[in-house]
Amino acid sequence: MSSVQDPQITQHTMDFQQKYVSTEGEVLAEQELSNQGRIFSLDEEGPNIQQIKEEQEDLCSTLKQTDSVPLQIKEEQKELCSIMDQEEPDPQPIKEEQEDLCSSMDQEDRDPPHIKEEQEECCNSQEEQHVGLKLQTVIFKVTPTYEEVDHSEPESNGNGRCLILEKIERENSVKSLKTTPFERRTLQEKLRVKELGPDRPDVLIRQQSKDRGRRYTRSFSRAWYEKTSWLTGCSEAGALFCFPCLLFQTKGTDQAWIQTGMVDLKHLSEKVRRHEQARSHMENAMRLGMFGRANIAAQLDDGYRIGIRKHNEEVDKNRHVLSKIIDCIKFCGAFELALRGHDESESSENPGVFRGLVDFVASLDAAVHEHLQTATVFKGTSKTVQNELLDCMLAVLRESIIEEVQCADFISIQADETMDISTQCQLVLVIRYIDKMNEVQERFFEFIPLQSATAESIATALLERLSLILPDDQKSKLISQAYDGASVMRGATGGVQKKVSDVYANAHYVHCYAHQLNIIMQQVTSRIPKVGQFFSDLAGFSGFFSRSPKRTSVLDRVVAHRIPRAGTVRWNFHSRAVNTVFEHKDDLLQCFETIRDSGDFDPTTVREAGGFVRLLEDATFCFFLELFHRIMPHVDMLYSQLQKRSIDSVFVHRVMQHFTDNVQMIRDSLPTVSEEHHSCVPQQPLAKKRRTLGPDELQRIATEVCDTILGHAKERFAFTKHLISATLLQGDRFQEYNGQFPEAALNTTMEAYPMLNKCKLKTELSLIFSSTQFRSCNGAVALYQLFMSNNLQDTFSETVSLLKILITTPMTTAESERCFSTLKRIKTFLRNTMSQDRLNALAMLSMEKKLVRETPDFNHRVIEKCSCLKDRRAKLAYKK
Repeated sequence: MSSVQDPQITQHTMDFQQKYVSTEGEVLAEQELSNQGRIFSLDEEGPNIQQIKEEQEDLCSTLKQTDSVPLQIKEEQKELCSIMDQEEPDPQPIKEEQEDLCSSMDQEDRDPPHIKEEQEECCNSQEEQHVGLKLQTVIFKVTPTYEEVDHSEPESNGNGRCLILEKIERENSVKSLKTTPFERRTLQEKLRVKELGPDRPDVLIRQQSKDRGRRYTRSFSRAWYEKTSWLTGCSEAGALFCFPCLLFQTKGTDQAWIQTGMVDLKHLSEKVRRHEQARSHMENAMRLGMFGRANIAAQLDDGYRIGIRKHNEEVDKNRHVLSKIIDCIKFCGAFELALRGHDESESSENPGVFRGLVDFVASLDAAVHEHLQTATVFKGTSKTVQNELLDCMLAVLRESIIEEVQCADFISIQADETMDISTQCQLVLVIRYIDKMNEVQERFFEFIPLQSATAESIATALLERLSLILPDDQKSKLISQAYDGASVMRGATGGVQKKVSDVYANAHYVHCYAHQLNIIMQQVTSRIPKVGQFFSDLAGFSGFFSRSPKRTSVLDRVVAHRIPRAGTVRWNFHSRAVNTVFEHKDDLLQCFETIRDSGDFDPTTVREAGGFVRLLEDATFCFFLELFHRIMPHVDMLYSQLQKRSIDSVFVHRVMQHFTDNVQMIRDSLPTVSEEHHSCVPQQPLAKKRRTLGPDELQRIATEVCDTILGHAKERFAFTKHLISATLLQGDRFQEYNGQFPEAALNTTMEAYPMLNKCKLKTELSLIFSSTQFRSCNGAVALYQLFMSNNLQDTFSETVSLLKILITTPMTTAESERCFSTLKRIKTFLRNTMSQDRLNALAMLSMEKKLVRETPDFNHRVIEKCSCLKDRRAKLAYKK
């Protein structure tokens, strides 16, 4: 058929390197050519003209009998028949192709049986359809809708500052060039099209041919793109075009290569050879090659070539200097050093770390030293240049992160907000995913300034960033969102998690487990007054010594150990204070007695020291000190385990179970602890009226402490909803599951993640449960790496997908807290006027220093972006 039907599908961006995906029933082009050679070799010579005419007459008679063909198609068929009757095929090229094919057949064996069977099945199915409209019926299919690749570039304002990442439009496609011809575009757009080159999508063209009663099918192969540099394809039209001719369309250009396109695969090599010999094609190719450059006469001039060579030599020198400056900025960013000094003039004694590094590099590099001495326009050390280089570095790193994110199967986000030194509310966004090396990554993406910390403003900021990171067709990748337990974040009706899940349906909410651990310990102190009083008294120890260096000197002389402060949020600080006071109780008692009895301190200090002496001798305080000395190490251990980046829900479930088991053991041993403590406490003199708690009362309070911890731990650490899927891969329960499969957990998992194949997942899990080798599994990460290292990801495909989901789901927001620590080190009191773009760039260089080292040609990519910012940077761009 000569007319091409446009299926009117949505155009999507395709990657040049996307692999060809063959559909069922297709035969590779090489196999078809081999098959064609076998058919032609039956009589040792190619088909003669008489045979082709007979087949044409059979085709015309068949067309007359076909009533179901539309009128338009019938007219095209008649035109085709008339053309075929008027033009006889040249037997010489056909005979040459047949001889080449026959010679290649002499070196090969016959087709394997399965290939012949596939060809016969294909022919049988094709004969049953209403094809046979002509000798060579062309059937083409438009490729399926491919995922849009989001190549993002930074959009800059008037100052060249990086704002957002913008999607690159597919400007070089055939459809785009037909809609907006090349001649109507601006010079910048034309240069962009030339830089992109021919668009090379996967065009699925299937051509059915008949010879000597046998039917066979040819398919388009991407190898044609590699052999023919000017060839471009259109997936919508299902045809091939000439890229230079499509751009310039010189008079005399073959319209088939720029209007309808080529679909005849049988004679494609001959048509390509003829087109390359055409004068119009040569002229179009020459105009494309010379476009954007000086004319031929100028390029042949010796002076022009010398000028180009001198310019490029200067560009090499400038790029070398700029690369050294970039290294200095990377060093300052990695170690969170301030770039600017108090006075950056030439005669300044305090020019800052950055200027000091540049001067140090200049002392080692003659080219940099010469540049700093002679440069008058672009020296590279000004504040403006620093900001522009930081923006380019940030853009390169974000592009790398987005590229990794879009290649990952699943991602999750962490977000939290805090107040910086300038009282600006900052929202941090962290992305968690598994990279190509099967490693868990938690990448800092951005500090987002907020006008107010409301659910609406936080959700709006997150959704704007997510729309830049994930295209619309990849929304299902976001499977989890982790925040703290604030009502603004966790609200089921108007919270941030609800607003995000309305847009991203698979984004399940996870309450940070480290925050929940702190809440559990806070419940102990708030519900039991005696315990709250104990921790209040404990905090007084560090406060007593922190207010006076004279007191601290006595502490250092007697105890030789400082008392850590007790935090109100992080309970591992309470653990340090409990352990220090418990282990140095006798030394502390001696220290307070020294301060009280020395007579060198004021009355207030003496009174407070006496109070601490009585506190350390109090039986109730000593009992609680011993009790929490047993409990807090387990809290501290659990807290440190929850800070790891590589944890997953299976690992968290195991360590939580271990924590509750240890607390239960402490509860069971309380009678013994109470008796031992009571026997060690000295009897109080009868004259003392101080009221103390008896052993039974102390045991009751201690039991209540353990029950409160256990009750809240089981309630808050219980896996519900989507987290139940983690119970399917607990190694210590595989033996139990082998006897009775956990159907309820599997059903809940499928409700949370419908993208999984339930039947195959159940089969894979049954095999895992029955094997004793998997029962030593101690986490999803270890099991996932086992499958990947042994190439079992195809065999256990659904289990691997479930493992990826479990690993990608963040159980804590510890990385967000680490980002806030970096924020406080970068934006200090002396640097509180730092702009938001500069803050994000420096934070990225600090937190993602490993990504900077691993990014190939990082400095080169930064220079390329920097060279496009302003016209005055022309000395950074090469000329050709």
